[in-house]
Amino acid sequence: MKLLLPALMLTASAFALDFPAPEKLPLHESLPDLAARTREQWQTQRAPELRALFEHYMYGRQPAKPGAVAGRSIADDRQALGGAATLREFDVDLGLGHPVRLLLVTPNGKPGPFPCFLGINFNGNHEVLDHPGIALPESWVKPHKDGTGGNKARKEDRGIETDKWNVAQIIERGYAFAGFYHGDVVPDEKELAEPVLRKIGGVKSAERGPEDTATIMAWAWGFSRMLDVLEKVKEIDAKRVATVGHSRNGKTALVAAAFDERFAMAIPSQAGCGGTAPSRVAPELAKLNEKGRPTAETVAVITKAFPHWFAGHFAEFSGEPARLPFDQHALIAMCAPRPVLVSNATEDLWANPAGQFEMLKSADPVYKLVAGDGLGADSMPAVGKLLPSRLGYFIREGSHSMSAVDWAAWLDYAGQWLKAPQR
Repeated sequence: MKLLLPALMLTASAFALDFPAPEKLPLHESLPDLAARTREQWQTQRAPELRALFEHYMYGRQPAKPGAVAGRSIADDRQALGGAATLREFDVDLGLGHPVRLLLVTPNGKPGPFPCFLGINFNGNHEVLDHPGIALPESWVKPHKDGTGGNKARKEDRGIETDKWNVAQIIERGYAFAGFYHGDVVPDEKELAEPVLRKIGGVKSAERGPEDTATIMAWAWGFSRMLDVLEKVKEIDAKRVATVGHSRNGKTALVAAAFDERFAMAIPSQAGCGGTAPSRVAPELAKLNEKGRPTAETVAVITKAFPHWFAGHFAEFSGEPARLPFDQHALIAMCAPRPVLVSNATEDLWANPAGQFEMLKSADPVYKLVAGDGLGADSMPAVGKLLPSRLGYFIREGSHSMSAVDWAAWLDYAGQWLKAPQR
């Protein structure tokens, strides 16, 4: 594929240019070519172009960084996890009318600064660990699965996701853990999201335009703002921070790393359509079954169900995703040379695990150009076996969730690429 804007080194100012309307773009049934002749050409021309294209057609504009970002300490427990860790929480003011809470847990008795996993969660930091010092979110939350609790966080839910985040295991392996709630940045509800997105994106009109900041990009912006805070914490090695997220948060973790080169690594878990899986879904997976549902999620399905996640233009590709001037292999490639571990589960066909591996294969030439190595395999690894290459892959038995099995593999991968102390 030829560059749409071949003579330009693109930045956010590319949005002043006249991008073609989606229906005017050419059809590319096969994946758009990522080829660049030299590392310099990739870094100064092709990668900036792709960032601009993803902003315009899929995720919306990357918001500007606010003024100085700092965290105000609201909790400090030096004997957390039975004395193994120090737990802190910070109020971070991003001008949203309520604080974004950043949870930080660091190992005791080990020399720092520590490499760190920065994760984004679904319902609040209080669910990650059962600790009375972790504040309940002040922002909107989804009702409990049983329909109770309304839209306010409740103390009885403390620690209910302990087995998903496995913070004790992270600490034991010599890493720090940081986390924040995506709803503290933008609520995951389409009507409530709109005014917040307009505020974050600096939109002055009553409605967002089709290329204005959407929710996934805003959450990714939240990742960057949390890193702003971690850069000021002496116990954290801010040059060794990995983004982590599951499902829609996995999409966000990859976007954050692709758009902020300060992140050292990305672990998008079962990120699926709009994240690590192709928009050009294989015909046999896109075919509707008797219930009117494809095997793997498609652009048409995801933009109808979650319109606030993406820029308005993305839905215009629902009928013809082949008109997209990129696919998700390009988003992965934008992280080069930094490691990316794509993680999946055998029963989660909706997330298209095989398609995700194909995206890694298609990003591999860029990684070889930029880093000298990439995927290091032609086929998916066996179930339960980690492929630990710079473009890594892991698939386990089971369904759509995070688990201790995932974290064991992720920590092994990080032990190679973030260079943390080994067991």
